[in-house]
Amino acid sequence: MDEPSTTEHHRERRISSKEHRAAYAAAREAPAEHKPRLITSRSVHRQVHGGGTVGRFNSWLAVHITRAVGTMWAAYLFVLIALVSLPQALHAFLTGDTYVGIAWLSQSFLQLVLLPIIIVGQNVISASQDARAEADHITLTTLHAINVQQLKMLEQQQEMLQQQREILDLLQDRGLSPRANTAD
Repeated sequence: MDEPSTTEHHRERRISSKEHRAAYAAAREAPAEHKPRLITSRSVHRQVHGGGTVGRFNSWLAVHITRAVGTMWAAYLFVLIALVSLPQALHAFLTGDTYVGIAWLSQSFLQLVLLPIIIVGQNVISASQDARAEADHITLTTLHAINVQQLKMLEQQQEMLQQQREILDLLQDRGLSPRANTAD
């Protein structure tokens, strides 16, 4: 049984932009200078439709239509609309025309009713993900601040150790060893 070597080169499998890779490398090089940032859905609208007038309008329209359709009230309205043609669908089923009945079920009822319900579910999931992202952002920002403080403390300790080494070297050069004095 051959175990994988721990010296194997790690291959990045995620696809990311050059900007992301550069920012990641900079954060690893100088973690004390990195500033965590919060990304919201509003901050990525330009990436979807563009930052121009038409892109902003398309984003605005898409968000407003999604908000309007993605409510349980829209689902209830669509149920009422689908029920308007229910008598014809039932008549088709009873007369043996299953094609019309199934077409009503799939096209009128399922599509009209399930669409807003799915959007509502996605909105609930999205809201919980946004809340989690904000909480994670606060946590990561706090951890970043703690890490910066720890780095400063380590740098101070390193300076103190260097000064102690210099003092010990001076004492040894003069023939005064701290160990010799403690033996008396």
